[in-house]
Amino acid sequence: MATEPSAGIVTRLGIAQTLAWASSYYLPAMLAAPMARDLGVSTPTVFAAFSAALIISALLGPYAGHLIDRYGGRPVLAIISVVFATGLAGLGLAQGPWGLFAAWLVIGIGMGSGLYEAAFSALVALYGHRSRGAITGITLFAGFASTIGWPLSTFLEAHIGWRGACFTWAALHLTLGLALNLSLPRLTKPACPEPSTPLPQGAPPTTGGPPSQRWASFVLAFVFAATWFISTAMAAHLPRLLQVGGTTLATAVMVGALIGPAQVAARLLEFSLLRKMHPLLSARLAASLHPIGALLFGVIGAPAAAAFGVLHGAGNGILTIAKGTLPLVIFGPQGYGHRQGMLMVPARIAQALAPWLFGLCLDAYGVHALWLSSLLGVAAALMLMTLSASAVRQ
Repeated sequence: MATEPSAGIVTRLGIAQTLAWASSYYLPAMLAAPMARDLGVSTPTVFAAFSAALIISALLGPYAGHLIDRYGGRPVLAIISVVFATGLAGLGLAQGPWGLFAAWLVIGIGMGSGLYEAAFSALVALYGHRSRGAITGITLFAGFASTIGWPLSTFLEAHIGWRGACFTWAALHLTLGLALNLSLPRLTKPACPEPSTPLPQGAPPTTGGPPSQRWASFVLAFVFAATWFISTAMAAHLPRLLQVGGTTLATAVMVGALIGPAQVAARLLEFSLLRKMHPLLSARLAASLHPIGALLFGVIGAPAAAAFGVLHGAGNGILTIAKGTLPLVIFGPQGYGHRQGMLMVPARIAQALAPWLFGLCLDAYGVHALWLSSLLGVAAALMLMTLSASAVRQ
């Protein structure tokens, strides 16, 4: 087996992840309204089914990670391609709310076992500490999931209906996704920490007393939950938030379009200039960018909307990578998949609740709802600083 992840493996996993994200997480944005009309339910009901899928994904994450630790990513991700296809086909066949919820619960199984955490775990099981660059590479590909998924879902819905769109996504999982995941290397022996492999400068040790590891786990779980809450809240409410803050609809749409490129640009920066930096440092910087952007928007108003969007997108882009790299450099590769799944349980629950909770704050407080997301970002940055201090004490 190669000692370093090849560009081919990163490309295959990246394309498979783009397909998985585009056909699950980014599906309701374009298809929720036609689904609701055809099934005779409200649009919030469709999003409630999607939230239920996110809860299922949170609960299943640790089990999927444990399976990847034991058997590798190839068999698990291949099976999940079939699970995604089954859920999407069931969604296309749904005739009412019961079918809608049942199909989304199946898709939730796929989301809990086949999105970023599973791909990161598959790499770490194969390559251990050498996976950091490959993790970044996967996020560069999947950063375009909405850029590809939203137009494609819209095109398919316009020409063959939302049911046809679901069937098309299901077929892509059974062909493209399944083939890509089956092409991954088999796990012959789990990767172990290599004493001779240096970690980035300033890295905390991968072992330590139980109290220090428990604190590190708590910090990472909190940071991932806080930042995923912010990311999902902005994804659901950013255009409305900006308009409440004084921008026009056209400006709000333009700012929303900047977020994707800002995410990818920040990931390219992490892949090049920041790759020599310890992930804790880049994560602290990234967690601070949303509060800084919100402060600019709150003080300056509409003229700072673009800066807010770019800073938020850049921070979110780097934090996506940090979710894969921080557990690796702090705890090491042993048991990475199961630990990653456990750390992401609060984040998935926060992600499911974010659109509803932030929407309530937006209704009640208008643009001042940014206080909630900003304080969460500041808290995440401060918690990461305590983790750095505890690493020094070790």
